[in-house]
Amino acid sequence: MDFLSELFFGSSFWGGGVAHSVLILALTISFGVMLGKIKVAGISLGVTWILFMGLFFSHFGMGLHPNLLHFIKEFGLILFVYSIGLQVGPGFFSAFKKGGLQLNMVAMALVFLGVLTTIIIHFVTGLPMTTMVGILSGAVTNTPGLGAAQQAYSDMGGGSASDIAMAYAVAYPLGVIGMILGLIAMRYIFRVDVKKEEEQAAATTGGNNENSAITLSLQVRNEALEGKAVNELAMLLGRNIVVSRVHHVGKEQELVVADTILHIDDELLVVTTVKDAASVIAFIGKEVETEWDDKNQNFISRRILITKPELNGKKLAELNLRSSFGISITRVNRAGVDLVATPSLQLQMGDRVTIVGTESSIKKSEKLLGNSLKRLDHPNLIPIFIGIALGVILGSIPFVFPGIPQPVKLGLAGGPLIVAILIGRFGPQYKLVTYTTTSANLMVREIGIALFLACVGLEAGEGFVETVVEKQGYIWIGYGAIITIVPLLIAGFIGRYVFKINYFTLIGVLSGATTNPPALAFSNDTTSCDAPSVGYATVYPFAMFLRVLTAQLLILGFATV
Repeated sequence: MDFLSELFFGSSFWGGGVAHSVLILALTISFGVMLGKIKVAGISLGVTWILFMGLFFSHFGMGLHPNLLHFIKEFGLILFVYSIGLQVGPGFFSAFKKGGLQLNMVAMALVFLGVLTTIIIHFVTGLPMTTMVGILSGAVTNTPGLGAAQQAYSDMGGGSASDIAMAYAVAYPLGVIGMILGLIAMRYIFRVDVKKEEEQAAATTGGNNENSAITLSLQVRNEALEGKAVNELAMLLGRNIVVSRVHHVGKEQELVVADTILHIDDELLVVTTVKDAASVIAFIGKEVETEWDDKNQNFISRRILITKPELNGKKLAELNLRSSFGISITRVNRAGVDLVATPSLQLQMGDRVTIVGTESSIKKSEKLLGNSLKRLDHPNLIPIFIGIALGVILGSIPFVFPGIPQPVKLGLAGGPLIVAILIGRFGPQYKLVTYTTTSANLMVREIGIALFLACVGLEAGEGFVETVVEKQGYIWIGYGAIITIVPLLIAGFIGRYVFKINYFTLIGVLSGATTNPPALAFSNDTTSCDAPSVGYATVYPFAMFLRVLTAQLLILGFATV
């Protein structure tokens, strides 16, 4: 039975082989996921159970080598944040322009409230600032802040300061739980109507936002349009508009081309944005009820997938589809959002375009566009790993600030997240294929967070019980809970009642401000919309920077060697 002992416990406490390491990780994640499906009073801690299973296995001697744990933990976190960045990248900057300043103000308030609470507890209790910074880092689940504090203390000549790491390990579990319980509590404190909030969030981040496409049937009543060509409409209006079909009085409907001439009482099938709809209606004439598909059975509407890599980043005008095939693209669905198919719109792999034309013309255009699900299912690994490499480089660049002896870094989480957002947003403009299927993105994300949580638990479990029971670590847990809950509720109140932020966006912001991946995973599980992820990604880079900076400042300003 020696092989079983070696398989579960390793040849020495930290000296297990590959089989031992894989087995412990697999069991930790499997049992954690199974326990995460259990709900008590309708509440589940979800993937957070993986962390506790890691604590359990490590406490009973089933740990991994520290170097291996450190690598897997950081790599899992990189996979998690990178997949989030790719998902929210296309809509990140538009979301930031609309409400990003307010969201980052809420995040900044949460960071500074946590720092203020830490300083108050330090002076009231007399607990060393090294321990308090460890508690703060654990309470907000910020590993880069922990590393920055340890480095700053070491550079002061204070050695390794093991109490920083131990305080972090003791406070971390309740930091995760406290954060999730705080988000749940806010739902009841703020009397959130979950269904209503989700609809509002979907309207902001999904297919009903002001830039999404809608279809209108309009009758030309503006005499100034008599004799004008269709291609003059967009110029005269100064709005995003595509005219798909026209029905002249007494004639059959026809597909619109650039030089189609308009007349009074013509009926138009128009695609425009939500925000431009009122202006378009007022300029052209009035809305009418028209069943376009019944006017002429020769024309059909079909959605075609863009699956040819050579089309990635190309503008619609460059394809000359109307003149080449006699078809019209009216809208482009990207990541669940319908966009108006203006000539300047750049296509991306995975876009689903709506084409109007005859059966034969659509089949011809299909060959140009691709429409191959098999090709889309094939993963594009190059941009993923090139992006991760660039993110690691960015996260390792030191930023020096006057008066601060140690440089500040974005770290292995902040760097890849920023690069993923930039690649997701600007990659297609440089012919870089960034498309991944929703299922593939979700798989990478879930594997990343599972590896991260398992390693955090396995890393902290060895001395966890001893510290809590024999070294009054339970007091540290209490201080950590205060640092987690009090600033969270205050910042949540500010976000909800001062800035009127949607609940699902707010919990994403608060998760990002605490750089808390488990909280984001929990937030995503509570809704089908992307609002938590968008909120998280909007504030995460700035919050990460503030967490790292303030951790170093607390050590440099209050710790003694």
